[in-house]
Amino acid sequence: MLSGGLDSATVLAIAKSGGRDCLALSFVYGQRHEVELRAAERVAAAMGIEEHVVYPLDLRVFGASALTADIDVPKDAVDAPGIPITYVPARNTVFLSIALALAEAREAEEIWIGVNAVDYSGYPDCRPQFLDAFQQVIRTGTKSGLERDEPRLVAPLLHLTKAEIIRRGVELGVDYGITHSCYDPDDVGRACGHCDSCILRARGFAEAGVADPTVYR
Repeated sequence: MLSGGLDSATVLAIAKSGGRDCLALSFVYGQRHEVELRAAERVAAAMGIEEHVVYPLDLRVFGASALTADIDVPKDAVDAPGIPITYVPARNTVFLSIALALAEAREAEEIWIGVNAVDYSGYPDCRPQFLDAFQQVIRTGTKSGLERDEPRLVAPLLHLTKAEIIRRGVELGVDYGITHSCYDPDDVGRACGHCDSCILRARGFAEAGVADPTVYR
């Protein structure tokens, strides 16, 4: 599952480093930061991915998130309590369901996802409990799950800090300059520097001691 962001690019690099034959899945879901899709295409090309599925899914029909509705993206509020308005209702559940359908159709053994339960914004669908529950959905609700206990969910970043993720990616040669993380970029794709995603990304580079290649407006 490739968003074009820092985490998913690292996940793809880790999967490739283990000798896996990978295909990438990205979503156009009405997100205000749709520029991330161009980043996903760059990352997939840079890592030699032959099949990159871009799935259209308009979650603006539901709204209720600053990413899919006319709601301001919070700025400089990364440590605020509660689940932020950038949470998209059931997004990872929806995305994983589609990823599961693709994986089963392709007889894939694994689904790799870049969720992280350490340096994140408090989203409930980035926690180990959620992944465990969805793995049970796979086991009980799919032909491949019943017959082979596959696909298995793999979340290698789940317990890493953003700095640890960046260091791992640097070891694997990830070019973070081609990734995109900002929730509220300008018309040419420059990052705002103040949304939760920008702050966590910048903090991660600083703590990792790695130069931040992000272009800010």
